[in-house]
Order: sequence, then structure tokens, then C-alpha cells
Amino acid sequence: MFTGIIEAVGSLRKLERRGDDIRLNVASGKLDLSDVKLGDSIATNGVCLTVVECLADGYVADISAETVSLTGFANYQVGTKVNLEKAVMPTTRLGGHLVSGHVDGIARVVDKQHRGKAIEFWLEAPAELGKYIAHKGSITIDGVSLTVNEVDGLRFRLTIVPHTAGETTLVDLTAGTQVNIEVDLIARYLERLMFKPQQNENAQKGSEVTMELLAKSGFLR
Repeated sequence: MFTGIIEAVGSLRKLERRGDDIRLNVASGKLDLSDVKLGDSIATNGVCLTVVECLADGYVADISAETVSLTGFANYQVGTKVNLEKAVMPTTRLGGHLVSGHVDGIARVVDKQHRGKAIEFWLEAPAELGKYIAHKGSITIDGVSLTVNEVDGLRFRLTIVPHTAGETTLVDLTAGTQVNIEVDLIARYLERLMFKPQQNENAQKGSEVTMELLAKSGFLR
């Protein structure tokens, strides 16, 4: 589990194709690796990767064909910069939101504007993910926890403050760039709670989650 608060910007030192999979060698930049061991998880541009080899200044990880198909890693090259975050510990401040590192898909930057010292982006999500993106909700872009400031159909607006721009790869995004996105976990689970399977004799009476129940519980307004 992660928070979406980026700890360092690294770069891809080597990409080795292994059939449909990819083995990555990541230079970790200023990321503190002193407490990283074999099998630990590091979010790399928002993708939860398992360390299979520890290096003095980086790590090696494998990406499965499933992950390649859902993320931008298929188009990354040697030298591509990536946002890095180690998995949370029990004492970690949850400065962003709960991030699993399981990327849902790819969004595309459609516009970039400078607003004072901040940067404003409009992005377009895939049709199947648009329903999970809400005004003032949380979303993860290349591993960065951000707040959605406006939604217009499949398009949504983000504002990047100077600190975030300076400490992540977001400052380098331009119109047309593809980014990894992970929607809010709560939205995912809420959809599942709303699912109504066919009634059967084993269904427990009164166990369904209804719109009325959600409203009474404060989830809807």
C-alpha cells in the first residue's frame, strides 16, 4: 500500500524484454534504499513492483504482461524518468490517499496551462474508468496522489502546485502524453457494494446496499 506522496524521481537504466514480460533496472535517484530488501514493494510511476534484486543505487523488478498491457511501460525507454515511492509502514503519515499500486489504465493529457505558479492539466480517461472519477475525489497519476478539481464527461482537471511539480515527473507532461492512472479504491468498492446479483434462496434478507441506505449513511448528498 502507498500514499501517492512521491519520495524521489528515478530513471530507467535498462529494459529487458522477456517474452511478453519486461525486467527493469531502475536508478533510484535520492530514494533511501537503506531499509529496502529483496521482495519489498516500490511504486514506480504508480505501479507496485516487487524488488527482485537490490543494487547500491537502484533495484531490479519484473513487470508481467498483464501490467504491461494496462500501463505506459510498453512505451517507456532507457532514460525515462519515473516517480518512486516505497510501501508505507505503520508509522507513515497518510499525506495523500490509499493507493494500491494496481494501475487501472492509461489516461491522455489533452491540455496544459500555467496558472500563476501552478500548472493546470486536463486529461481524458478511458470510457470504462470515467465513472470512477469525481469532482474533489482522489486519483493517482503516475503514482502521484492528486485531487480532481473539475469533471467534464471523460475529461477531468488537475492543478499541480509548485512543490509537487518540482518533486515529480508531472512538470514534464505535455499534451498527448499518456499517464498511468489508478482510481480511488473507495469508488471501486462502492460499485461492488451496489452490485445486485440474482436473488436466490441463499441470499440474506436485508443484506443489499441501496441508494437509500447510502444516503442515510452519508455517502450521498
